[in-house]
Amino acid sequence: MRNSPSCCCDPTLESSALQSSSPFMSLPRNFWQEISIPYTDLPGDDEEQDEESAESTTHDPYPFFDDANMTTNVTTQLGSDVYLHCRVNDLRERTVSWVRRKGDEIHLITVGRQTYSSDSRYSLQYEPPNDWQLLIQYSNERDEGHYECQISSHPPLVYLVYLIVVVPRVEIIDERGQATLDKFYKPGSTIELKCIISRVPQPTSYVTWKHGMRMLNYDTSRGGISVKTDLLPGGAMSRLYIANANRYDTGNYTCALADIAQAMVSVHVLNGENPAAMQHGNGPQRNPLFGLVIFVQLALLFLNTAR
Repeated sequence: MRNSPSCCCDPTLESSALQSSSPFMSLPRNFWQEISIPYTDLPGDDEEQDEESAESTTHDPYPFFDDANMTTNVTTQLGSDVYLHCRVNDLRERTVSWVRRKGDEIHLITVGRQTYSSDSRYSLQYEPPNDWQLLIQYSNERDEGHYECQISSHPPLVYLVYLIVVVPRVEIIDERGQATLDKFYKPGSTIELKCIISRVPQPTSYVTWKHGMRMLNYDTSRGGISVKTDLLPGGAMSRLYIANANRYDTGNYTCALADIAQAMVSVHVLNGENPAAMQHGNGPQRNPLFGLVIFVQLALLFLNTAR
């Protein structure tokens, strides 16, 4: 029997032959170690990378307003001082500015604590810890409108304030509650003038009466003069009493709310006339066309006579 030929494919020899013939065998022995080091996790590497990543994603706190609505309305009375509040949190190095918006126009008022408006009534009042207040002194009707508190962030943050300036109404009324320009009295009677103040944000008692240029509220020289003022919701009612009227009491009387608004009435102390009839319009009234009709009739009569 012919012996089977022995296998010439020894695995060990085959592997050695492949390795000796592999092109990678010519590389230095430390090649694989050197190129693998940069990608090998070394002790502490994860912690350092986490710190670097945290540093790269950490930002300063973003500023925000106390009022989450970012808009408000403020009402003030004509002639009063008014504060527009802007409370900002986490401002840090950013700047707060106030501007006035009129249609498409924007007027710079303050930047930081500096005022840039040419109107000296405007100023910045800072109240710690975070209130950047715009102060408007002696407010007038032209001050009514839109104001913006802006923060120099990216993008900018804006807080909107709409200012309403209320103009008070002052009227001197008669016994029927109607505004009047004239009052008539007999000598020896009591003059009573009634003044109504309305359209005022807060009830007020600061009402003054004058006869001409003479203040009557605290006048004791004449005697018989008294002023009574009652507070009403959004205003007041003030009465002036002058006892034992005489001809020297004739003249113009003014009811005023501070220096803001006023009304005037002419008082007439008459001898021999009927003040009630004149005051209430009950006296004889003349038709302005009456004289014209008489004139036309006389002219026609004259022409007919001339013919």
